[in-house]
Amino acid sequence: MEMTVQLTIDCSDPPRMVTFWAEALGYVPEPPPAGHATWRAYWAATGVPESELPAGAGDVPESIVDPTGRGPRVWFQQVPEPKVGKNRWHLDLKVSGGRDVPLEVRAQRVKAAVERLVTAGATLLRIKDEPHMGLYTAAMRDPEGNEFDVV
Repeated sequence: MEMTVQLTIDCSDPPRMVTFWAEALGYVPEPPPAGHATWRAYWAATGVPESELPAGAGDVPESIVDPTGRGPRVWFQQVPEPKVGKNRWHLDLKVSGGRDVPLEVRAQRVKAAVERLVTAGATLLRIKDEPHMGLYTAAMRDPEGNEFDVV
C-alpha cells in the first residue's frame, strides 16, 4: 500500500496561513475537488453538517499543495486555542544551495528569502552568522508565531 504524508498545522486563521506558507514554500492554494466550485460545496456534498464547519470554512482553501507534486500537502486546521509554547519541531527552508556553494552566496540567498518572508508576514528572530563554521541561517516566526529556520 502506498503512503503519503500530509502536514497539519493548527492555527486560528487558515486563509492567512495559506497565503503566507504558499509564498514561503512555493506552493499553491489547493483547488476544490473536481466537480465542486468551492471547498464548502465539497464538504456539503460529503455530508459534513453546516454546524461542524467554522464560519467561512470552505469558502477559501485551507490547504496548500506543491505544484510539482513532490512535497506533502499542508492543511491548516482551525482551532480555538492560541499557540502557547515553543515548537517541539520546526521546518528548515533550505534556500542557500548547501555547503558546496560559497558562504557569501549562501548568505545572500538567505537574506533575500528573509526579506521576502518578512514582507509576506514573518518575523525575523535572529541571524546566526558564524563564518568560522561556514554557517549563515535565520530563525523566524510565521504570522501565528510558529518557529522555522531559513538555511
